[in-house]
Formats: sequence, structure tokens, C-alpha cells
Amino acid sequence: MDSVVLTQRVKVRNEVTGYVGDEATLQCLFPTTSSDVKVSQVTWMKEMGGKKQNVAVYLPDHKPNFPLDNSGRIRFLNVSLQDATLIIQPLRMGDEGTYICEFATYPHGNEDGVTTLSILARPTNTAESRKVVAGNTMIPVAVCTSANGKPPARITWIATLPGNFNASEVTNGDGTVTVTSQFNMVPTAVADQEQITCVVSQRTLTEPENIPVTLSVLYPPQVTIEGYDDNWYVSRSEAVLRCVAKGNPKPTHYSWSTPSGPLPPTVQVQGDRLLVQSVDVAGDTTFICQVTNSVGTTRVEQIILVRAQPNMDGAGSTGGIIGGIIAAIVAVAVVATGVLIFRQQQKNRTEQDNDEVWGTGQCGDPWVSNPPEVENIPLKAAYFEPSIAVDPTEPDLPRYHELPTLEDKEPATMGPSLEDEYLDQINPIYDALSFASGEGVPEQGFIMSRALYV
Repeated sequence: MDSVVLTQRVKVRNEVTGYVGDEATLQCLFPTTSSDVKVSQVTWMKEMGGKKQNVAVYLPDHKPNFPLDNSGRIRFLNVSLQDATLIIQPLRMGDEGTYICEFATYPHGNEDGVTTLSILARPTNTAESRKVVAGNTMIPVAVCTSANGKPPARITWIATLPGNFNASEVTNGDGTVTVTSQFNMVPTAVADQEQITCVVSQRTLTEPENIPVTLSVLYPPQVTIEGYDDNWYVSRSEAVLRCVAKGNPKPTHYSWSTPSGPLPPTVQVQGDRLLVQSVDVAGDTTFICQVTNSVGTTRVEQIILVRAQPNMDGAGSTGGIIGGIIAAIVAVAVVATGVLIFRQQQKNRTEQDNDEVWGTGQCGDPWVSNPPEVENIPLKAAYFEPSIAVDPTEPDLPRYHELPTLEDKEPATMGPSLEDEYLDQINPIYDALSFASGEGVPEQGFIMSRALYV
């Protein structure tokens, strides 16, 4: 891991770092460039208590020997007098120390190199809250532990609650260190179920480890009574009070009473609810709700005023709210109607403009013009009357009989027939869509009849 150095001719690494349970390689090489130098033995030693103890020994005529550990954890990478690289696996904290690799040579004597083996241990990190009772004294409410690490971990806290933290270290028998940190604060009911975070930093961790902790503060019930609307009156039915309570742990017992003792006979208790089936003067009292959990008991009171008549102030305000809602609905309906009318007028105006354009011939074929005699034909109604006798001398004449239009009728001398009145009622536009005979128009030509619009 550090650069290779040359102590005489032995190549080793100054420092090697390993993790507990992993493998460490201690390099030791003795390259020879001269046949005059002979190597007779390779020895690994470890400094322990100011003394050197053999860890591994190799002689050409003997098998490798490992005096400190024959379990197979320690071995040579290559059995050679030029390469004495040592393998230790799995690493233990006790393997940490200073190692010397020594070659026995002739004629130069012993040549060696020194390597320091550092062992790192990944810690086990945990955090938890402590169940505490709400009070006025600052105490630990959470603890975070980084156990069996090397080097020691650093622990901090992230919290929005007011408080502080401290830490302590304990060195274990194997050389690892356990760090414990406590978060301290004055516990209150508000802090219950709030979250804080323990942050652990250590050399073996690629990034700090965040551990969330949910606080647990025990406190007696917090109680309120709901349901009284200041409108309890004689003969009112099913008036209800509810005792609302929260606490840690959850409330386990509810009880109702009055200052005078027993409840009125018209009152029924349903756990946290108090039901008055029919309000009378006996309900003009104070109801007491008492709630209990394992931490303590809390009681609250609700004064009830029974009226002879209903309180119309509340009804008036309710009526005002309902009236406001109705007014808002009506306003929305008026606006929607106005929008629809406006759109209909736009549609009618567009259709009228289109009719004018078509009536003036602007949208017709520019190469075809209407004959002037057709444009000047006055509208006149006609219908087919089969009762008219056909003149055999004029077989080509159609059986049509022209009736006077509304404009041609003589109101003083001739009144409208029942047939005309009926046609006017069911189709008032037939006059405008009928052609009347005029000058230059043959009487025997095709004339649109009123009968087409019946």
C-alpha cells in the first residue's frame, strides 16, 4: 500500500492495512543478481513485548514452519528463497503489529526488511430510543452505539429538538473500540414520536451511516370534552359529549361523573361518549370526564347550561351559512345562463350574416347571375284545387288555382277562410315562401303551393 523501499536488498512495504476477517499480504522479495550470494534461510518475525518471535521459517531441506499458528491461517505465497511473501487469512485484531522479514545470506550475513500491519475493523452501528417519562430534568432520551470498530467511530446527532449529546469509548480485549453516544433533552409530550438521527463516521465506511430514531416519551392523558354547542334546551333529544384523550401509552379507562356524584337518569355512558337521550333541567350541571393510563390520570370538566328555549343565535348563523350557499349557487346559475344567452346571440348573428351574404349573391357562383324577372317575382300563395274542371280544349294547363295572399285579401268584403287560418297558425312563414303571379310571369307556370307546408 505504501511505496516499496530497499533495506539493503530486501523489498518490503512499509505499512499494510487489512480488515478483520479479510486477507493481508506481506510482501518480501530478495532478488539476487550475483551467483556469489547464497541464501540459506528465510524467517518472518513479529515484535511482541519488546522481543522478536518467529512467525514463519523456511529451510530448503525442510517444510515451512509456522511456530505461532499452525492452523493454516498463515502461509507462504511461494515457497522460495527469493520470494518470502506471507499470507495471513482471516485477519484477527491480534495480528496487528510490526513484522520483520529476514534472509540469511552468505557471505553478507542476515538482511531484513520491516513491515507494519494495521488492522481495521468495521463497526456494528445501532441506535434506539429510551422510554422516558415527561418531566423537567434533562436526561438521555436516545442512545447510539458503534461497537467493535477500529479506529474508533465518531458519532454526531441531527435533531430539531433542543438538546445535546456526549460520547464515551471502551477498548475491547481484541483491540477494537466501542463508542456510545447519548442524546439528552428535557422530555415533553410534544417530543413524543419525534424523530432524530444518529450519524456514524468511521474510516472503514465509504460514507457516514445515518440511523433514524423515533423518541418515546411517556406522559399522562391529555383530555378535552367535545360536543357542547351552548344550545342544550329542554326536550332536546340525543345531546352527545365526547371525551377526547391522547397519551403514551394510550388511555385505557374512561369514567364520567358530576360534582354531586351519580349521573342523571337520562344519561347513558358509552365508553368515551356521554349520551343524553332527552335534555331536561337535570342536565343543567357539570360533567366530569376522567381518563387513565399507566403514567397517570387526568380529569376535565364541562359546564352545561340547559335553556328553556333553543338558542336562535346559533340557528341564525347556520341559516346565514345556508343562505350564503344558496345565493352562491343562484349566482353561478345566473352567470351560466348569461353565458349561454350570449353564445346563442353570437350564433344567431353569425347565421343572419350568412343569410345576408347568400341573399345578396356574394357567396354564389360569380359567373352565374339570377334573371331579373325571377328576382322581381312577388311572393304569392297557390295551391292545387282538384275541383276545378279541366277544359278539354286546353289539356296542357295545370290544375292549379291561385288564391289571394294575405296582402290581396279584402278584409271588408271577404274574410279569411278556415283553411287560410289553419295554414297561418301551423306555418306562419308560408306567405313569405310562396310566389304570387306578376307581370311577365306565365300564369300556367309552376307555383309553390301552400299544401307543401301543411
